[in-house]
Amino acid sequence: MTQVAQFEFSPFAENTYVVYDETGACAVFDPGCYTAEERTVLRDFIQENQLRVVRLINTHAHLDHVFGNAYVHRTWGVLPELHRDELPLLTHFPEVCRMYGIPDAEPSPMPERFLEAGKILEFGNTRMEIRFTPGHSPASLSFYCPDAGFVLAGDVLFLGSIGRTDLPGGDYDTLIESVRSQLFTLPGETLVYPGHGPSTTIRHEKEYNPFFDE
Repeated sequence: MTQVAQFEFSPFAENTYVVYDETGACAVFDPGCYTAEERTVLRDFIQENQLRVVRLINTHAHLDHVFGNAYVHRTWGVLPELHRDELPLLTHFPEVCRMYGIPDAEPSPMPERFLEAGKILEFGNTRMEIRFTPGHSPASLSFYCPDAGFVLAGDVLFLGSIGRTDLPGGDYDTLIESVRSQLFTLPGETLVYPGHGPSTTIRHEKEYNPFFDE
């Protein structure tokens, strides 16, 4: 059975996820670990559960979601995977960090392959649908696991809110359409794991999220 472990990292309170199953294979999603202590938390969980990191996935390439890319690559040898159109954000990660007053962030390694919407992300016995959900960033992806009934939504959909759309490549109408067409079409009981804050469900957001009350 596919399971999800959630960690809150960095001053941005970003959610990093380790998704794993009975085979011991796991994928690290959006490693936001920035400090040595946070990296140790991630490493210890993986070691204590005897997991094998086989994939490193970025839902999108904003700085708080890729802080730990270099650490994960250095520790477990995997390279980041994301949508091709997020590559400019990943490439400019060091400059963006300096804009935020973070001068010593370790640059992310570059991907050797890209993820495509409509394909299946596979590791161990886990299968996740790759869904194209732009609007918060140019080419954000969400990952739906039908067997376990959850979706990793990145910064697209939050409990009672949505991702901000005022950053480069963001667009409000695009984000709303992404949620309606790619997330709200999932079963109501689907658990939503967002990039920040607590989890929610598709049913709850369809009924109570103020951005979709029309």
